[in-house]
Amino acid sequence: MVSLCKKIANSKWFQNSITIAIIIAGILVGIATYTEFAEKHHVILELLNKVVLWIFVAEVVIKMIAEGKKPWRYFYDSWNVFDFVIVAAAFLPFGGSSVAILRLLRLLRVLKLVKALPKLQLLVSALLKSIPSMGYVTILLMLLFYIYAVAGVFFFGANDPIHFENLQMSMLSLFRVVTLEDWTDIMYINMYGCENYGYDGNMNLCTLSSANPLGSVTYFVSFVLLGTMIILNLFIGVIMNGMDEAREEAIEEDLIAPEDVHTNLAELEEKLHEVQALVLKLKQPGVIDEE
Repeated sequence: MVSLCKKIANSKWFQNSITIAIIIAGILVGIATYTEFAEKHHVILELLNKVVLWIFVAEVVIKMIAEGKKPWRYFYDSWNVFDFVIVAAAFLPFGGSSVAILRLLRLLRVLKLVKALPKLQLLVSALLKSIPSMGYVTILLMLLFYIYAVAGVFFFGANDPIHFENLQMSMLSLFRVVTLEDWTDIMYINMYGCENYGYDGNMNLCTLSSANPLGSVTYFVSFVLLGTMIILNLFIGVIMNGMDEAREEAIEEDLIAPEDVHTNLAELEEKLHEVQALVLKLKQPGVIDEE
């Protein structure tokens, strides 16, 4: 029995079947958002949900039996613990106002797809390994935001109270700037003064209009360069380092072949270079305005 379960758990058809079940579970959750259709076909959808659930139950049972006389070794894998929690939670007595929790648990089944696809699991592992280092990059970014937000209130608070009236509004405006969402409009308001640009319909707020062309350009351009190009490259570097660590672990655990990892890294690096090229293009004068 143990050898049979091991053979099934390691077989390709079994893994593909679980992947298909996960995809079906995701589709069923999506269908549930269409209320009228879901109510009309309630019986069929619930039947399919139960079938998917029992497939996941069978997966857990087979993998536990495959561990032989030490079934608790199933829980040594954090992904197995995640699978078990999702399956076990489905049997809890939800009802009434707790239906939303049940739907959320069904939605979490889609995340099982991460485990079903080794290459996707590699990417997730890389991101998780990058979190500690990302924390320091985030602290650096927050310091940058804080310094520029305080300076923004001092320099532009009187002229542009909508965006720089206080510290919290200043930081929110800088978040808009760092995402490159119409950041030039905020710059032009402070370049030409609120009475000349950007305050149409809000002239009652424009009480102390003052133009600051040189200071505004220096402030916003420097923040965009620091906040997007440099910080973005730091995040990319951290993720690439996490990818290297995840690759080494994946090779040790035989999740993927070494040649597959090199191919994935090459593709990822190519995509990252494309992102960097796009960012550089957006920094060129006139590109954003034309768009």
